[in-house]
Amino acid sequence: MLTVKEVSVFTTEVNRSKFITYLVPISEYKGLQEKLKTKYPKANHVVYALRSLNAYDQVVENSSDDGEPKGCAGVPALNVLRGEELINCAVLIVRYFGGIKLGTGGMARAYALSVKNVTREAELAVYEKQIPYEFTTDYSQIDKTLYALKQYGIVRIERDYGVECVKWRIYASEEKIKEFTQH
Repeated sequence: MLTVKEVSVFTTEVNRSKFITYLVPISEYKGLQEKLKTKYPKANHVVYALRSLNAYDQVVENSSDDGEPKGCAGVPALNVLRGEELINCAVLIVRYFGGIKLGTGGMARAYALSVKNVTREAELAVYEKQIPYEFTTDYSQIDKTLYALKQYGIVRIERDYGVECVKWRIYASEEKIKEFTQH
């Protein structure tokens, strides 16, 4: 499975209709549809599709046609995410109507094409399940610990400063946590 690390945007034009496609990590998805509707007030539709893993490692999928004919927008976008084996990401497509009706089949192909185009341009990475790991250090060890975490590519870090020690919570793949704890 693959995932995306950062937001990618690509514009596809089909029969003068413009499809501005955003491929985002699932952490960036919440509230983005409303932001895009505000950013593009004259757009006809903001369609989305998403795939993520829940706490039980089950794939959760959702899509919306946002007023387009049922099954002509969100489902084709979701099918591309499935085909590309993308997980923990969402795709949002802003559509400007170009004056030429595409028909239901043409619309489904156009939405699928817009998602394929953005996935070709996006920087994809192999998905690694992130698990939490907690540990404590003395205050004198903060800089050394941050340096070590950076060396192992662990970037998702939370810290709580207690009276006597620093409590750390990091999120990384099992392999990276194992390497870090054995150093």
